[in-house]
Amino acid sequence: MVQLADQKRRDYEPYAPIFQRPAENAMEIHRPWFDKLVDDPENGTFVHENATGEIDGFVIVAVGPAPPVYDPGGKSALIDDFAVASPSLWATAGAALLDAAQAWAREQGAVQVVVVCGPHDQAKRGLLQGAGLYLASEWFTAPFSDEAVHEPT
Repeated sequence: MVQLADQKRRDYEPYAPIFQRPAENAMEIHRPWFDKLVDDPENGTFVHENATGEIDGFVIVAVGPAPPVYDPGGKSALIDDFAVASPSLWATAGAALLDAAQAWAREQGAVQVVVVCGPHDQAKRGLLQGAGLYLASEWFTAPFSDEAVHEPT
């Protein structure tokens, strides 16, 4: 899982080089963070294995209250850590993982799912849209430096 998450960070970095820049020791930091997430009963963790028994995808879903300014009618399920070994696996391993995570979240009382996905990640976006999810929000980011300031066109 840590290796797949690291691969995802590196795949995302070119599209947002400041926001997505991995820390030098990202894998070492991520391992205990994943341990904490996996051990938390408010989270569901699912892995997908290929035919040789290697993990080729994973998802961690956290169930909890929505921010207090929103009222979706129950708990929300947040999926941030969600990766597969290759974009071609979103349609198979990714779909199976999303189904498992959503089923678990519904059992925990969640009434909605929120999935983080980069705007460039077309294969993952295709899975999400095909599964009936829709784009609700996007984040815009820029570093505070002179060379990063862009004039409106």
